[in-house]
Amino acid sequence: MLDTATGLQLKQSLELIDLKLKKLLTVLILRSNKTITLVCAVRTHGQIGVPTTYGLRFAIWASEIGRHIERLNEIKARVAVGQMTGAVGTQASLGTKGIEVQESMMSILGLSHVDVSNQVISRDRYAEYFMFLANVATTLDKIGIEIRTLQRTEIGEVEEAFGKHQVGSSTMPHKRNPIKSEQVCGLARVIRATVEPALLNNTLWDERDLTNSSCERVIFPEASILTDHILLVMINVLEGLCIREDRIRENLNFLHGINMAESVMIELTKKGMDRQEAHEIVRISSMEALAGKCALAEVLGNHQKVRELLTPVEIGELLNPDNYIGTAVRQVERVIEKLGPLTQVK
Repeated sequence: MLDTATGLQLKQSLELIDLKLKKLLTVLILRSNKTITLVCAVRTHGQIGVPTTYGLRFAIWASEIGRHIERLNEIKARVAVGQMTGAVGTQASLGTKGIEVQESMMSILGLSHVDVSNQVISRDRYAEYFMFLANVATTLDKIGIEIRTLQRTEIGEVEEAFGKHQVGSSTMPHKRNPIKSEQVCGLARVIRATVEPALLNNTLWDERDLTNSSCERVIFPEASILTDHILLVMINVLEGLCIREDRIRENLNFLHGINMAESVMIELTKKGMDRQEAHEIVRISSMEALAGKCALAEVLGNHQKVRELLTPVEIGELLNPDNYIGTAVRQVERVIEKLGPLTQVK
């Protein structure tokens, strides 16, 4: 019966987490829509690459949260489970109607019922719950790391909301630290750490032992409460997130067009130049522009083979990041259309 009580608790826990996931999704959808055309620099391997939009960045996170909501709905029936199977699972004490009694009881409680069990419910079900929590926590960790990165002084594109009397540092009065995102990232480690003991709790002796019991008294409340907490923290962070469009534009133009080299290479290829030759010309021109700390347009404009195929105006258009975001807007619109119905929290 203790495991049935746990099933009731897990049912309530998943309901609470579902509400917060949908609230977080709502915030991300709103952010995606508001920044759908806000072009920004992308970084791969820590280096600036071709542009994207903040709308697409938020939409990627929203899509991930949407999948967590799907996962939650999928695991409910396997996780929120009860049993009435007796001392070792045979239902001997319930007589010939044991199966029907169990089904009736679980129906009253609003739980799924086990098909078979020994004295306890198999812990693979609970392990799935902890892996779900760890997966959610890792997504929040991922978002928190990105916010912290983008708030770095030398990037400065976003900022956590900062209270009028909030102190960033006891010794450096100027500091505005992303402490909420840091808290999420730190606590996500604790939640992930519960996965291994949850898996090991399924390896009990014979029809049962007590090695799972003491462990579960710690990891169930800890992982559940912490997941609920960091969801709420991340909702508040994203709701109050300050987006600095001036710094976004500065960073986008930081390399004076060099990060747009791909668009020029592709256009030269379309104009008939061999793809490898186009790549080499643009690569060398980019290195020259970097070394000389000058605009890529200037270097390309002085290259004879480039001038034969592209005018200065065309080069300028190709190096304009606003012209090179592909289907980003359409992708965000598709995500909003798909996930919008999930944001209608009752």
